[in-house]
This record gives sequence, structure tokens and C-alpha cells, in this order.
Amino acid sequence: MADPTPWIAAEDKGAARKHAPATLRNREAIAAVLAQVLPEAGLILEVASGSGEHCAYFAGRFPALRWQPSDPEPSALTSIASWCAGLANVAEPLAIDAAAADWPVECADALLCINMVHISPWEATLGLVEGAARVLPDGAPLILYGPYRRAEVETAPSNAAFDASLKARDPRWGLRDVADVTAAAAERGLAFERLAEMPANNIMLVYRR
Repeated sequence: MADPTPWIAAEDKGAARKHAPATLRNREAIAAVLAQVLPEAGLILEVASGSGEHCAYFAGRFPALRWQPSDPEPSALTSIASWCAGLANVAEPLAIDAAAADWPVECADALLCINMVHISPWEATLGLVEGAARVLPDGAPLILYGPYRRAEVETAPSNAAFDASLKARDPRWGLRDVADVTAAAAERGLAFERLAEMPANNIMLVYRR
């Protein structure tokens, strides 16, 4: 069964606590990779936290880590706060636009970004890697999750259809090529470490500062 259309702020129905159904299906697979690449302690900055469901789940799975969720959309910030209420290791969500030149975070021990790169202009991805270069210390990971294109791998029909639907919503959106993301990261001092195949034709990309 294909993944449902993700919750998008521009199509918000008004509920304070948002629900992105895909999080229930992908969070275990994502957590398995995070267990291998996250530090044992420190602050994890999540950019584009969306509904906040991932942050709330990972905060429970990795209680020794401190989590800083963020999103540029006010409605998302409200939802994040609702999902993460009462979690001692989760800070209040911050308004962060990945494309902005300055973020209200000076340093983090890892940066996590799930399902943003394809649902945003390319400038947001460039801002994301530039921000990672600013806030991450040497050796810290930038971790990306979502659907991507790869020159050496045929794009799954479901991903091709998803790409077309995204571009119909906004021509600046769409699946990015791994090589383009990796090149942008390398230009900013972030070295490619690994690619992990994930369910439903998604992947995780890990870069190191």
C-alpha cells in the first residue's frame, strides 16, 4: 500500500495536534539506524519536525539524549508542543527556517531532518547543509530521511508518481538526487558516510562534519 499524502501546513485542517500516518510505519526503521549513528549523549536538533510525532517517539527511545524540535510553521510548532508535552528530554520547539542564514541554535551534537528535502525548495536543502556546517562539531552527523533519486537505481513507480504530485503542488518541490545533496554537503565540509535502504523506497543519508 502506498504511503498517504503527508501532512502539509498549507493544507492544514485546523486541529492543534497533527497526525502524519507515515510516522507510525517508518519510525522503527528510522530508530534502528539512529541507534547506530547518534552519539550516546548530547543535543539532537531536529529540523522540520512537522507534526512532532517522530520527536516524541525518539525522545522515548533515546532518553539519554536531549531533543530540540523545530519547524518554520506556527501550526507545526503547536502540534510539536502537544505531542512532546511532559517529555523531560525535549525542549520547547523553535521556529527555524532551514533556508535562513541564522538559526536560534548555536551548537548541536547531531542534526536530524525527516521528509523535508523533497517538500521544500532546493534553497531549503542548501540552507540545511549550511546550517549543519555551522552548528555541528567535527565528527557529528547530519542525518536525512526520505525518498530520493539515484542515477544508478531506477526510480520506483510510486516515487515517480509522488514526485509528479509534489511538483503539481509546487514546481520548486520534488525528489532530489542523492548525488546533488552529497555534492552540496561536501562543498560545506560534510563528508558522506553511508546510505541505508529503508522501507517503502525511502533511504537514510548520513554525513559527518
